[in-house]
Amino acid sequence: MTRDLLAISAANQHKARAVIEDCGLYAAWESVGATVNLVGSLRTGLLLHRRDIDVHIYSQPFDIAQSFAAVAKMAEHPRLARVTYANLLQADDACLEWHVWFTDTHGESWRIDMIHLHPSSRYAGYFETVAERIERALTLETRLAILRLKDEISPEAGVIGIEIYRAVIQGGVRDASGFSAWREAHPRAEIVDWMPDEPGSAEKREEVS
Repeated sequence: MTRDLLAISAANQHKARAVIEDCGLYAAWESVGATVNLVGSLRTGLLLHRRDIDVHIYSQPFDIAQSFAAVAKMAEHPRLARVTYANLLQADDACLEWHVWFTDTHGESWRIDMIHLHPSSRYAGYFETVAERIERALTLETRLAILRLKDEISPEAGVIGIEIYRAVIQGGVRDASGFSAWREAHPRAEIVDWMPDEPGSAEKREEVS
């Protein structure tokens, strides 16, 4: 089962990267001078069953019209089935939120979340740093624990990936029952803003104390 989950994860990550290339995501945004950063489970190598791709986008200067132009270029692809948009520039997120649904060559639908962040956003660069720290914190044992939990937890439970990552990496959780108990003790609000420690930071804190 362990080898199966690793194989499933690797295969779906390969498909996700093919989708990114096929739909022209990078080319569309780079055509308007924007930079695209991969975040989320594909970036950390923890994608399993869910066909979701997350990217954060930055441009200087920030231009709403250019954001629309990039998505319009992607929409020229005949297998890009649907697009939704939200202007959250006045919210704490300070971003334009795009979601597109793209059908791959196997007939499977992928959701691509493209968050075009204003430079003033509190999340500018934040999730890239989170992803980097998760990558550095992962071991084979914690990677497998995360994949097992993703495999066992029903999508209807409304669990987000960062909850599982924190439970495993910080909380030492290794099974679904342990995760349920851990989740009850940790409200969603404090999970979203979690930043994994840098490797070695715990030892440094002990030296200071």
